[in-house]
Amino acid sequence: MNLTRYWVVCMMVLFSTHLLVADEVDEASKPFIHPGLLHTTEELAFVKERISNAEEPWKSAWDRLRASSPASLEHVPVPYAKVVRGPYNNPNIGSSEMASDASAAYTHALQWCLTGEKAHSEKAIEILNAWSSTLEVVSGHDTKLLIGMMGVKFCNAAELIRHTDAGWLPADQDKFERMLREIFYPAIQDFYPTANGNWDASMIQTMIAMGVFLDDREMFDRAVDYYLHGEGNGAVRNYFNEFGECQESGRDQAHTQMGIGFLGCACEMAWKQGVDLYGAYDNRLALGFEYTARYNLGEDVPYEPYHSVDGRYHYRRISSDSRGRFSPIYDRVVYHYRDRVGLDMPYSERAALKTRTKDRSGAHVGWGNLMFVGLP
Repeated sequence: MNLTRYWVVCMMVLFSTHLLVADEVDEASKPFIHPGLLHTTEELAFVKERISNAEEPWKSAWDRLRASSPASLEHVPVPYAKVVRGPYNNPNIGSSEMASDASAAYTHALQWCLTGEKAHSEKAIEILNAWSSTLEVVSGHDTKLLIGMMGVKFCNAAELIRHTDAGWLPADQDKFERMLREIFYPAIQDFYPTANGNWDASMIQTMIAMGVFLDDREMFDRAVDYYLHGEGNGAVRNYFNEFGECQESGRDQAHTQMGIGFLGCACEMAWKQGVDLYGAYDNRLALGFEYTARYNLGEDVPYEPYHSVDGRYHYRRISSDSRGRFSPIYDRVVYHYRDRVGLDMPYSERAALKTRTKDRSGAHVGWGNLMFVGLP
């Protein structure tokens, strides 16, 4: 190579490197969108208008929400300073109370946004403040799982309250941030690679939610990177094989739907921030939802036993345990894949219809049958 050509090549490499670094810097410094977890301002306005016009299916879903126990203004938060959750919630010291309050905080935040009724913002703030001013530690075998399941609900409630002029005092917001950074994040920051994948999945969704709420790009990116490239069972390529079978499909269908539901929640919040996790590895998540929905609708699916990370779990055949008991997780992914990107999701659509009249969200962020149907 002559000297002139050598310098041309060097300058091209330097220029390309500069562009890559500049792109990375721009992305890292890009501000988060708020509210920007599961719901945007525009989406809330859309649903609010449908409710005001008594349009279906929103009216029926709204009526169910309003009649539910988490929606009641009589709800009284019961915060614990020291929460303990053991295996399968035994022992249960404050764990159920945390779960109940997290669901209520989110449900009241939604009601505030969709009605403008101040009593609901005040109730959501009461719950958030009660926990952030009381909680000192979460411990026990299921610490990571509990925070992974409930942290995302607390964060979604807080995101809506903070960014809708609800009157949440800055000092109280600071206490909530402290709870996230000093109690929640240390427990989940390294995930749990060898556990069944729903554990990692729960932590991915909560870490994404915390990253956005806290405007912490490093935290957000840590969760995104783990979803895409993590070593654990909950990373997308480890949780689903190439045709959609789930790492927990041979365990039972309840935990399988927990895992895919948590990952779907993570994808939606990332999407709101311009990061497409839904489409990763040729829409691997969509394959997982379709496989799981198809089996739970009573059809046969292929099954190949495969070892989990480090070989800790090896389910030899697909499990019929809890088969046909659908979790309320399908509306959100159907909306994304079918309505946003034009990908057929026939089995997930049928599964979604079976959950339209369900009120209990359980481990999941609920009310998808209200908030993710028919969005423009």
